[in-house]
Amino acid sequence: MNKLDQKINTHFLGLVVRKDLVKTVKGNAIVPSYVLEYLLGQYCATSDEPTIQTGIETVKEILARHYVHRNEAGLVRSNIKEKGRYKVIDKISVDLNDKKDVYQAQFSNLGLKEVLVDSGTVKKHPKLLVGGVWCIADLEYEFTEDKSATPWILSTLKPIQLSHFDFDGYVEARKQFTTDEWIDLLVQSIGFNPEMFGKRSKLTQLVRLIPFCERNYNLIELGPKGTGKSHIYSEFSPHGILISGGEVTVPKLFVNNSSGKIGLVGYWDCVAFDEFAGKQKRVDKALVDIMKNYMANKSFSRGVETLGAEASMVFVGNTQHTIPYMLKHSNLFSELPAKFYDSAFLDRIHFYIPGWEVDIIRGEMFSSGYGFVVDYLAEVLRSLRNYDFSDRYKEYYSLSSDISTRDRDGINKTFSGLMKILFPHDRAAKEEIEELLKFAIEGRKRVKDQLMRIDSTYGNVRFSYLDAGGQARPVTTLEEEEYPGYYHKTIAEDEDRKIVEAMQTDSPPVPSTLLAPADPVLKEKHLTFQENQKGLSFDTLLGPYLKGATTITVTDPYIRLFYQMRNFMEFLETVVKNKAPDEEVSVHLVTTEDEFKGEQQRENFEKIKESASAVGVNFTWEFDGTGTIHARHIVTDHGWKISLDRGLDIFQRYEMNDPFTFVNHLQYYRPCKAFEVTFIKCY
Repeated sequence: MNKLDQKINTHFLGLVVRKDLVKTVKGNAIVPSYVLEYLLGQYCATSDEPTIQTGIETVKEILARHYVHRNEAGLVRSNIKEKGRYKVIDKISVDLNDKKDVYQAQFSNLGLKEVLVDSGTVKKHPKLLVGGVWCIADLEYEFTEDKSATPWILSTLKPIQLSHFDFDGYVEARKQFTTDEWIDLLVQSIGFNPEMFGKRSKLTQLVRLIPFCERNYNLIELGPKGTGKSHIYSEFSPHGILISGGEVTVPKLFVNNSSGKIGLVGYWDCVAFDEFAGKQKRVDKALVDIMKNYMANKSFSRGVETLGAEASMVFVGNTQHTIPYMLKHSNLFSELPAKFYDSAFLDRIHFYIPGWEVDIIRGEMFSSGYGFVVDYLAEVLRSLRNYDFSDRYKEYYSLSSDISTRDRDGINKTFSGLMKILFPHDRAAKEEIEELLKFAIEGRKRVKDQLMRIDSTYGNVRFSYLDAGGQARPVTTLEEEEYPGYYHKTIAEDEDRKIVEAMQTDSPPVPSTLLAPADPVLKEKHLTFQENQKGLSFDTLLGPYLKGATTITVTDPYIRLFYQMRNFMEFLETVVKNKAPDEEVSVHLVTTEDEFKGEQQRENFEKIKESASAVGVNFTWEFDGTGTIHARHIVTDHGWKISLDRGLDIFQRYEMNDPFTFVNHLQYYRPCKAFEVTFIKCY
């Protein structure tokens, strides 16, 4: 175990589990992670390896004996008949048979229906009536001559969820962790390796938890396939339910007026709509209208009666186009069904997760470290719904007066949710509060900016916050930084521009590819880049400042590991692109020797030297003997010094072994780390 895992086990002993164990015990059981972790929490919530191995075998045995596979349902029913009583793990739902005035259970995998359930059980576990609940149940078989009676009897039923927990103990233990450690613990609890994510990406993952700890929170995430958008809502908590976007009806979601039965929003903390995108999907307009009212006012009507509920609403779906394509031709909501492509509906959304920033899930992204048993964390998040942290930034900052009430609600609810997740002990530094506030503003700004493209009646809003001195600090979205030419144009403006251009000339414009590019004017400057920003490359960032140099010195203490060597090779490629074929350039590297793999490091440098000499680059290197170099910069013999706070390590991790991904070949498509660069004219 690393230091963080040791610390986790010290302060949350018995409440955490090694996250790779879920895959070990799951086998071919189609069962949510929280069910498996419930069992692992009973037998493997320890750091003692022999106990873990014994626990794994116990959990496997429990699943083998009691989890019902659909193709083995007949065998399980036979076991119940022969033994008279048998324990099963299955998803159970209950309906009221009003003709017989009895409650009857249905077992999803076992295939049983009309199993009698007493009223006390239903009153104790009302979610059985909506959507169904995973349970451990004892079933009995007692044959009767009465053909109208069922021989199956539900003896006991226990939903798979934590019965109690110590919230004060949770808050007290939080105080023992730094903010970065706590974020990593939460990311590991979700199941991911925090080393594979930057700070912004970690926060994006944690925003997915807000619907579980914030009442009536409306969240949308649209992005490419395979990024794990629906995982949290189907696997993470027994208090959330994931339904297909095409299966939603007014009675199922809100209320059945004929029977008076309340729908999903009355019983679940979070209702998530999977596969929400798709222009061709048919949607009931009445559902959209009721949903708009509920998302704005937390209420819905049953005939003449108005009812309230606390369920948060989450919408996840896939996008078909790139971000610049959507910004140029439509907007970031363009994939939604026509009935939901409604400015009044979209204005109710509090935060838009930029799904295109989330990496497609790869094997190495999963965690083998310790995290909370998700059922425990689910109960913690549910308890946090009773708190409100939305005003915690007001001691230091205030929102711009431009920001409307609805925008403020979205920002405040997101900020409150993140504060509850990260700082349940209510201790956050001013800088940490500012970071969360900016992130919350950006998520709401993404919604509002697209609304202004869709509906011209929405006025322009300056999304900014003010510090104690009244200084305004504007907030931008990442795609606004990447594609400013597309982001700030409405579709109507773009069409008008095309018409005007067509009227002003009789001849077609000359394609930009046929025009000789002019050399840029080089200036001293300082640039700051956000985490996950795309569109960067060594060619565009460094190339103009390397052109014309005959000697280049690179100082970077971290050119050791394979990916760092590859970064340096790509830097040399930029050098080659910016010199004439008949010229030679000398590149000298100052770095530090790897403590354990120095020999391999030297061999790699020799290979680079041999390869570079064939293309007119004379490569040399030296190891700094003092071991004290920290500065990372590039100096040219024609007067430029480029100071990079991260050196050449500016890109997020990506799959280097996959030759069929563009990020492997084109830096332009790689998300970058947060970094700063300064260009200084030396003489």
